[in-house]
Amino acid sequence: MKSPRILGMILAGGQGSRLSPLTLRRSKPAVPFGSKYRIIDFAINNFMNSDIFSIYVLTQFKAQSLTEHIQRGWRFGTFLSDYFITLVPAQMYRFEELGPVWYRGTADAVYQNMHLIDNYDADYVAVFSGDHIYKMNVRHMLEQHQETGADITIAAYPMPQTEAHRFGVMQVDESWRVTEFLEKPANPPGLPGDPTTTLTSMGNYIFSRRALDELLETNMGGDKDGFDFGGDVIPHALANGYKVQAYDFHKNPIPGQEGVSNTYWKDVGTLDAYYEANMDLVGVTPEFDLYNHEWPLRTSSEYSPPTKFVFETADRRGQAFNTIMAGGTIISGGTVRDSVLGRAVRTHSYSLVESSVLFDNVDVGRYSHIRRAIVDKDVVVPEGTRIGIDPAEDAARGFKITENGVVVVPKGYTF
Repeated sequence: MKSPRILGMILAGGQGSRLSPLTLRRSKPAVPFGSKYRIIDFAINNFMNSDIFSIYVLTQFKAQSLTEHIQRGWRFGTFLSDYFITLVPAQMYRFEELGPVWYRGTADAVYQNMHLIDNYDADYVAVFSGDHIYKMNVRHMLEQHQETGADITIAAYPMPQTEAHRFGVMQVDESWRVTEFLEKPANPPGLPGDPTTTLTSMGNYIFSRRALDELLETNMGGDKDGFDFGGDVIPHALANGYKVQAYDFHKNPIPGQEGVSNTYWKDVGTLDAYYEANMDLVGVTPEFDLYNHEWPLRTSSEYSPPTKFVFETADRRGQAFNTIMAGGTIISGGTVRDSVLGRAVRTHSYSLVESSVLFDNVDVGRYSHIRRAIVDKDVVVPEGTRIGIDPAEDAARGFKITENGVVVVPKGYTF
């Protein structure tokens, strides 16, 4: 018997409007994260580390940055036809009778690319979100899907009932078969025996091929506005007798992480959530471990030179504490604390960077002071500039200031 064929599809078309100005020129999955990565990298790594090497990345909004990242950093050789990471821009492939139609939702994005699933002859299709930070052994989820004979398996994240209203939520029976799916309900239901905890959907699904074909062909109407898995497909599947299982993400085993529950999953959909997730990385024992060699986290290789620290005098010393930084960065007589620095960042003498996220090619002038800020790419900070020190001064420059007081400097800003 031939091995079952599993195809990965990553939904990477999100606008990420709540992350503006970081998403003014890029989609949410293309936003840099953790010094050298982009958000999309974590979904791709989850497939790669689960031995799923046939991957389509579905893009739509402001996709140029994401396209260049995938093309430069994520490619296989040309000899194995089933090993690929291929970008699929919105092509208005269906609904010719309506005129051009972009992807109108998560399910519509897959529906408009059913020909790719046909060409691959997939037995199972893993449809995953491309804009979350987490590690997941997808093979383990597939094994449960096969063992239970499910038509659909939904990755489920148990969270406090008070926070679940922002997500699709599930009610399940004692075998974790889904009995009801509610999209962002005002009063999310709790688990049986634990009313304070709600099962939320992570937006990651495994479909048996037959069920996916039937559900999309049956439900997709040409005049329907928007079509999502959570809001449309899953409720319809439940109403029509399809077997829908929940998969407990907390039980997902990660090699090199034995004895520790897999509980880290972040939707970095707001600037404050994005900032806090980056700040977690510089802790002594961060929640999200970038250094697990049994679960490598790959990304685009920029062939950067090594990081360098220069000057060592009493008042002029290049130094960094509790900080991660990518290649090509030079700490030149300045001090960096509790921060995340991208590639080719330069901090000049007597400058101070504290609790901040600096993207690639940021240049911090002498005597400058940056605190609790996110500075996007290609910003030259003039000598003596203060960011995150005086809110009135930051507001006068037009910088966005979050509810938690984080200052955001847009890409290429000129002082």
